[in-house]
Amino acid sequence: MKKHLALLALLALLVPTLGFAREAAPEVPQKLAEYLAAADEAAKWELVGHQKIGTCDFWQLSFTSQEWQGFRWEHDLLIFRPADVPTDGKVLLLNDGGRFRAERAIYGATLANLVKAPVAVLLGVPMQPLFGNKTEDHLIAETFIRYLETEDGSWPLLFPMVKSVVRSMDAIQEFSAAHWDKPAEAFIVGGASKRGWTAWLTTASDPRVSAVVPMVIDLLNIPQQVPLQISRFGEPSESIKPYTERDLVPLQDTPQARNLWKMVDPWSYRSQLSMPKMVVLANNDPYWTTDALNLYWDDLPGDKYISYSPNAGHNLVEIGPDGVPGLPLRAFNSIAAFVRCHITGKPMPKLTWRHEDAEDGSYRIRITADPAPAEAHLWIATSPNQDFRGARWEKSAPLETGEGEITGLVAKPPDGYVAFYADLGYQIDELPLRLCTQLRLGGGRADE
Repeated sequence: MKKHLALLALLALLVPTLGFAREAAPEVPQKLAEYLAAADEAAKWELVGHQKIGTCDFWQLSFTSQEWQGFRWEHDLLIFRPADVPTDGKVLLLNDGGRFRAERAIYGATLANLVKAPVAVLLGVPMQPLFGNKTEDHLIAETFIRYLETEDGSWPLLFPMVKSVVRSMDAIQEFSAAHWDKPAEAFIVGGASKRGWTAWLTTASDPRVSAVVPMVIDLLNIPQQVPLQISRFGEPSESIKPYTERDLVPLQDTPQARNLWKMVDPWSYRSQLSMPKMVVLANNDPYWTTDALNLYWDDLPGDKYISYSPNAGHNLVEIGPDGVPGLPLRAFNSIAAFVRCHITGKPMPKLTWRHEDAEDGSYRIRITADPAPAEAHLWIATSPNQDFRGARWEKSAPLETGEGEITGLVAKPPDGYVAFYADLGYQIDELPLRLCTQLRLGGGRADE
């Protein structure tokens, strides 16, 4: 029950080689760095409450991160520290929307006990509603339009969203220096959807970020993602309508539009993303094509891991064969295990793989894993076309996981398309960890 509560807590807080050519080291856009460096005296925090939740200390801070376009961004900043757990200077920092509710404190304490480390949750990212009661992606799209009209680099909403996380790190360091034996020095930053977008950009902007856990944000390399959606779906996803209805997508072929997307695309900052990364995605997420990660994975430097959730949408909740939603156990256990490893120094498994064509025309994946996983299998889905958003993913028979290479084979469909990836199971202390390979889409025109 404790484990299930912890995983629900995370949901509440957040709601072969495939042939892509590598490019030279990118020129990093400077507008975000300039925005973060600009003087702003509005940032401040105040401790408004301290209590025990079980054996976990919980502090609530009232926090102002900045003044942006005449609006003060005010947040609740929640900090949790389990009893008898050394801080070691590392804090898991999640950013999310909304305001403080009592159940968030229970969830945050449960999560801190799960990862056995201090956890902070920054709420109110972004400040909303604004500009005619706009929220979420409609608000982001509005600020993108205002940038295109003015070329004022402070307009894209992702910039103040990043600044709110950066300033929260300042506040946490000041707070911990006053209340803990060892103050916070490094942060594992995470968030879901547009807050995952924020986590990517924050990680590229601040050296205090030692690892990143972006969830359900499969848009890196934006100039290539939109054509991929059109090729797979026939048109851009309905889920990104706030951008298509403002003529932001498909991408405008103007210098201003190209600059905008470079400024907000984490792929533009990939040379600064060498820290460990756990990319958490859902195979039926309607926002992205199921193979969107292949447009940027090879270009991400440093240690990196994939955790796919089959039969799950944008909320990472897996849907059973009977159509009944389950719990996001796979994703959130893997996140907790990754964070536990990073904070304690326990090594993560090392995986490499390659997709290739077998002699009989089937598709083969070869995986090397150190150490060998406890178990491994493939997840496979078929579709009459290249749109896998409504596909049902099925688990293969177990793969042999002894010494040496792990091999999986998938038959080429007589018609239609198939998508598949390998899924390897590990155990980090009491936490199950699922690590995946890249996904391959085959059949029909996908092989041409």
